[in-house]
Amino acid sequence: MKARYGLDLFYYKRKTFVIKFIIASFAIVFVTLFSFIFIKFIGNKFFKLDSVDSMYKNWSLHTEEGYKSVYNSASRILDENPYHNAALAFLGYSSFMLAESETDNIKSQELLDKSIFSLRKAMHGCKKDTLPQIQYMLGRAYFYKNKVSAYHYYADLVVKYLSLAVSNGYKSADIPLLLGLSYASLGETDESIAAFTEALLVRETDTLLFNIAKQYCNNGQESVAKQYLVRVMKISQNEDLLDDSHILLGQIYTSEGNFSDAEKEFNSILEKNQNSADAHYGLGVLYEKKGDNIKARSEWRKCLKIQFNHKGALKKMSEL
Repeated sequence: MKARYGLDLFYYKRKTFVIKFIIASFAIVFVTLFSFIFIKFIGNKFFKLDSVDSMYKNWSLHTEEGYKSVYNSASRILDENPYHNAALAFLGYSSFMLAESETDNIKSQELLDKSIFSLRKAMHGCKKDTLPQIQYMLGRAYFYKNKVSAYHYYADLVVKYLSLAVSNGYKSADIPLLLGLSYASLGETDESIAAFTEALLVRETDTLLFNIAKQYCNNGQESVAKQYLVRVMKISQNEDLLDDSHILLGQIYTSEGNFSDAEKEFNSILEKNQNSADAHYGLGVLYEKKGDNIKARSEWRKCLKIQFNHKGALKKMSEL
């Protein structure tokens, strides 16, 4: 009887142990699963700012705060993975947009350098369908760097990357204008005129018309340049641009030997503003061509009093 009782007690204890073991196992599995779900939830909640989807979302806001969020998210991702291609592209895009709105020139330059560096890295590992957009943004970054830099050596890179973007199928309304200005900076007049003419099909502006006129003038096609300048004067309300147009028109008339009309153009500016260095310089050139060197030097002296480093007037005064 005692043996029977001892055997039953043994089986009872073993059964109890098995039940406790099963319960403990289920508890461990449950806790592990719960912990995994909890950690994933917390991770999504607190680190979702650094996801590619969130960068797309913030980029689409097209606001400075959105660009800052993209910049910060991309930077954090790249701290963990320096070759994350989407983060490199977004860092390049956001750096450029922040550089455009930055009023501090030094900070703007730093952002532009970061943009260019990131975009160049992104090009090497990006998908084929995103390459043209990266090339376009890289061209824009170089254009802006050429604009704000003390050394304007980037026009050739603007042309290179914008042309690559176009050849790869990318389209943007500002490309012809950016190419036109960059070709003009490089002295490639024919290419500049072609690009500006294409830009006119997108939108005609007084500034664009004036730039086309300058390029035709540089190309020795003064009669065509005059037509564009007349159009500028008809539509523009920008006083500075109108003055520049009168100056250029006066220079064209001077080169043609039409001294009467040239003098009218320069004097039309001086009647409003006696401190126009370029108008005094233009009159000086006109008088020189008429053989009146005394009047010519008088106008160049007036020019240099207003703008002491005027290259044209300094050169003329050293020659006569």
